[in-house]
Amino acid sequence: MAHGKKFRAAAATIDVAEAYAPQEAIEMVKSVSFAKFDESVEVALNLGVDPRHADQIVRGTVVLPHGTGRSVRVLVFAQGEKEKEAREADADFVGAEYIQKIKDGWLDCDVVVATPDMMGKVGQLGRILGPRGLMPNPKSGTVTMDVAKAIKEIKAGKIEFRVDKTGNLHAPIGKVSFSADQLGENLNAFVDAVQRAKPAAAKGAYIRSVTVSSTMGPGVTVDTAVFR
Repeated sequence: MAHGKKFRAAAATIDVAEAYAPQEAIEMVKSVSFAKFDESVEVALNLGVDPRHADQIVRGTVVLPHGTGRSVRVLVFAQGEKEKEAREADADFVGAEYIQKIKDGWLDCDVVVATPDMMGKVGQLGRILGPRGLMPNPKSGTVTMDVAKAIKEIKAGKIEFRVDKTGNLHAPIGKVSFSADQLGENLNAFVDAVQRAKPAAAKGAYIRSVTVSSTMGPGVTVDTAVFR
């Protein structure tokens, strides 16, 4: 893919052969961002795992200390007292009626939470929600009776991660407008969570590479030695 003049100018300031200290890499990402909007800052990790084997799949959740900078729309499937609890916790959408709305094509939400008693009905939406990564799951904390806690964590910056079939992980860690310290703390929290999720079957170097970038900008390689 051909890159524009601004991207090439930004990339020219980065030594592609060098791995930078995390804070320095983040400062470079901020300094070379050129878009007219507040770009997201993202991290990409390449892991020494083979996700074709079930015992080497890496997945988990982490609440970023400073959030992602994005407003998250939460849909909650609950009834009775739990429906009331979800509304009081500022869920954006609540109620079983959204099952039919989703079947009819509605999907204006970013995260879906459900109480366990609702999963029999929510399971009908597997073909729609599954491919979009929206299906509630106990492992990610989105199937729970404590809907207020789940909503609070999601709104505060809780993100879910899962390794793809090539052994890569991608996640947002904030916005260019965040301070370098805030982005650094978010990056450390994310990498710590990935390290805690290391499968026992993983052999050799676990975190092979770490790259940070803004939405439009070039990637900056981070020295992985600090994370070992």
